[in-house]
Amino acid sequence: MVRDQIASRGVRSTLVLDAMRKVPRERFLPAGEAPFAYDDSPLPIAAGQTISQPYIVAYMIDSMELERGDRALEIGTGSGYAAAVLAEMGCAVYTVERIARLARQARVVLEKLGYGAVHVLHADGTLGWPDAAPFDGIVVAAGAPDVPEALKDQLAIGGRLVIPVGRSLGFQELLRVTRTGETDFETDYLCGVRFVPLLGEQGWGGGSAID
Repeated sequence: MVRDQIASRGVRSTLVLDAMRKVPRERFLPAGEAPFAYDDSPLPIAAGQTISQPYIVAYMIDSMELERGDRALEIGTGSGYAAAVLAEMGCAVYTVERIARLARQARVVLEKLGYGAVHVLHADGTLGWPDAAPFDGIVVAAGAPDVPEALKDQLAIGGRLVIPVGRSLGFQELLRVTRTGETDFETDYLCGVRFVPLLGEQGWGGGSAID
């Protein structure tokens, strides 16, 4: 998987590649999906959600340019897989999930696999985790209509936010927003992607979307 799907497509960070080799992806999937864990595709998990294809997970994490010891915030815990990859990289990991069932399941799996230091919060991810800010990197696993101001505010100077943004629910542009000063940000376009909508106060719906 790492050689053929990730490294061959340009992901070069040894931290990311080594972490992707070590985290057992099948442990984050329903039993019936485990045989397909290392396929180059997204897969269904509980609550009608999905786990992103391995390459997208690696690419988005790589785009944050994190180093060991950095503080990382993930919006959309899902199964907990990406949080485990970040933890394996040696980051301090904070992850927010709006669906209570997924947050509970992710905590259990992460604990069983030795990633108990990952902080999991059941809350509106569009508001981030202000009490734990600032973060060196923020990654969002759902498509937003605009970049949430709350997430920009929680970036450290020099920190990078990787997020799918688009006014269409079926297609987004993956953006990297870098905080260059107290009120200054630079935005880079990375690629086109398709993600489920980011629900919440600063996402689609404009109100609380905690299940």
